[in-house]
Amino acid sequence: MAPLMDHPAPAGGEPLSAAGELEMPFSDTVKYVLLAVSVALLVLALGILAWQAFRCCTQTHAAYTRQGAVVRELLYSGDTSTTAGKYSGAPSTKMRRLSRCLPQAQSPSSGSCRAEGDEEGEQFNDETVDGSLRFSVHFDQPLSRLVVHVLRVEGLPKHSQTCRLQLFVKLQLMWAGSAAVELVGRRDEEGEWTPPALWTALQEWQTRVVKGSCNTLFGDQFSCILQEDAAALQRVHLRIEVCDFDKFSRHTVLGEVRVPLGQLNISRPLELHRDLQRPQKDLVGEVLLSLKFLPTAQRLEVGLLKVRTVPTEICSNAALYVKISVQCNQYKLRYQRTSVVARCLVTIFNEVLMFSLPEFPMERCKILVSVYQTRTTWKSPKQLVGQLTVGKERIAEDEHWNLMMRSVRQPVAKWHGLLL
Repeated sequence: MAPLMDHPAPAGGEPLSAAGELEMPFSDTVKYVLLAVSVALLVLALGILAWQAFRCCTQTHAAYTRQGAVVRELLYSGDTSTTAGKYSGAPSTKMRRLSRCLPQAQSPSSGSCRAEGDEEGEQFNDETVDGSLRFSVHFDQPLSRLVVHVLRVEGLPKHSQTCRLQLFVKLQLMWAGSAAVELVGRRDEEGEWTPPALWTALQEWQTRVVKGSCNTLFGDQFSCILQEDAAALQRVHLRIEVCDFDKFSRHTVLGEVRVPLGQLNISRPLELHRDLQRPQKDLVGEVLLSLKFLPTAQRLEVGLLKVRTVPTEICSNAALYVKISVQCNQYKLRYQRTSVVARCLVTIFNEVLMFSLPEFPMERCKILVSVYQTRTTWKSPKQLVGQLTVGKERIAEDEHWNLMMRSVRQPVAKWHGLLL
């Protein structure tokens, strides 16, 4: 066997230790300074953490305090419906359902309180309507052609936000049809009952959208063929609305102009300059609604029975459908729509739509009924025929709603005017 050989010793005669000492190239003063800075940063971080925890607890307590105040206001208000309060659910169920409406109840806005139309909803201010509209009208008798030329909108107030709005002009050719025999009419000076006339939109146009200007120049021209002779113009009115465009179809009507074509000599182009008036709705039909409230199930049944419109030249493929939405205590339920039915003088639906209401007293409840026209043979854009609203507010209560609440579990039918 080969003899074991010893490893040579390192120079200097000192052997290597198993774990040599590692020394930092800093002095003791630098080490203590770094340690002090680290401790200071740690204390600062803990202080910030404690401050944020204190703020979170304070804001949470304030939020629960405001939420409790809103709950007490909604549950124990003085004008709570007696019938709805009698059949309301357990307190825990009330709080769970009511939490859905709390954000809207704390910060109500004009947009959220409007009905679903949501797609076609329109609003206007109670202030004085300012501004004017320039347009021209011409009726070519040989061709039975009506031409409307929108020139410009001017005189809008400069002190408001009107100059920053996106303006467009909506035109409707309204025709006066038969009288509404089912609705309550108006009495003249002699006390005789006169039923209101039903209107219908023969034609609708809309100009391009022009951004922010107090004096907006349009220059859009529209035309249509009127099958009737010149004598029929006595029953035709031109309604022109100046609107603010909204991408969610909630346009604001700033003012309107109404022109009875039968009172004007429009055999030649006639330029008119009219001041804007406060917008008004026209009676375009009648709807027979049936309402029934089931307090135990907390359910509302809306029955759409009939829709009566003006007997104009209705296309063979024209059809109607109705969209109904319910808003209760500023909480909008999901809308429902009926089937498509061929349009006639009196369109019969006989359909019942059911809505499950929140389980707490109904302080404010509103039913919005929107009637649309479409085509049965091919896909075409829908056209709004009219809308109506039935419900209960804090101050006023609709007669039909009052009859429904007094006849619990029994359907109550009533005619309502359809407005456009």
